[in-house]
Amino acid sequence: MLNKSSLALLFCLAMLVPCAAQSKPTEYPPAWFAPINDPNKPDWEILPQEAKAGEVILSKRNELGILSNFAAAPFDFEGKRYASVEGFWQMMLYPEGPDDERAKAKNVTWKFTREQVAQMTAFEAISAGTLAEENMRKFGIDWVTYDGKRFLYRSATPGEHYRLIVAAMRAKLEQNPEVKRILLATGDLILKPDHHGEENPPPEWKYYEIWMKIRRELAADQRR
Repeated sequence: MLNKSSLALLFCLAMLVPCAAQSKPTEYPPAWFAPINDPNKPDWEILPQEAKAGEVILSKRNELGILSNFAAAPFDFEGKRYASVEGFWQMMLYPEGPDDERAKAKNVTWKFTREQVAQMTAFEAISAGTLAEENMRKFGIDWVTYDGKRFLYRSATPGEHYRLIVAAMRAKLEQNPEVKRILLATGDLILKPDHHGEENPPPEWKYYEIWMKIRRELAADQRR
């Protein structure tokens, strides 16, 4: 038979259970973390199960892929339509018109027009960008353009290119409700990329950090 001290201890423990339940971390969709067993996994990919405690991989294998720049989430920006952030990004590597210095360069071929790249998504867009970067290396330029303005493409500190990419990501979020819903659903998880990248990339390459910044701003707006 339990004595009075034991009963008192059990009572205290029972009272603590509801409090513990209330402090339980937010539940997230299991699909975000579900292990993927793919023998054909590309070398660049980081799978969902590789996330550490408190992290989530923005994997293209589940709904979190909508946060990728690759995603087909169209948006309007300054009077023009873009099929994806990736299309917007890679478009800037292409000549803006026949008078553009890049268009006049010899010994290079531009396989696509700037307008065509703007309507691309995913690997099609990045492949177009790779072709453009090869051309840039041939005639030694390190800049891109937007609206006739020339600026450095790879800057160690946030510059004009960073500003434009962040603005495009905001436009994507504001014009695609599902993007906003999923971003907010990630709560306070640390967002991580689903691919291996270069060391010390320019800040706009870190799209997952940009999303966390935007998420903090959205959360702050909701508290007002």
